[in-house]
Amino acid sequence: MLSNLFLLFIEFFKIGLFTIGGGLATIPFLNELAINRPTWITQVDISNMIAISQSTPGPLGVNMATFTGYKVAGILGGVVASLGLAMPAFIIILIISKYLSGFNKKWYVKDSLYGLRSVVLALIIYAVSKIFLISLFNDDFSIKYTEVIIFLIIILIYRKLKIHPLFYIGAGAIIGIVLKLPS
Repeated sequence: MLSNLFLLFIEFFKIGLFTIGGGLATIPFLNELAINRPTWITQVDISNMIAISQSTPGPLGVNMATFTGYKVAGILGGVVASLGLAMPAFIIILIISKYLSGFNKKWYVKDSLYGLRSVVLALIIYAVSKIFLISLFNDDFSIKYTEVIIFLIIILIYRKLKIHPLFYIGAGAIIGIVLKLPS
């Protein structure tokens, strides 16, 4: 149990240390975790947690860490994984605020962010493409027609009406329940 907690902390500390760009930027790291530790988290878990995280409070990365930690080691695992994810940002901000006034004005910070934005965007788009495939296609790449129709309808409605995303998330949950009702 203790070794699992230590591994959870280390894995999510690494994710937190190298995640630049917010919650969505954790997705490529979680995909890697799903490959290396499939008993902890799967691609389907990631896809489901992204959907759930959009309808629950809190940052996506922390929600994912909590879910994975809980799955591996219960409540304590959820706490340890979440702390592991948040700890690097906490440490980095403490160091920056204490020692490096004007940090964001330094040329090397600006230049590194210039390059990082494109890299983070590429990683996020790659991760989203995997979620896209899981959500709209079966393992044999045959189309999940109902899901594709829902996807297209939501895009069209969102584009026209610009209703708050929570409406679409709620509607998606209701549609899923109605369409998957036991016969």
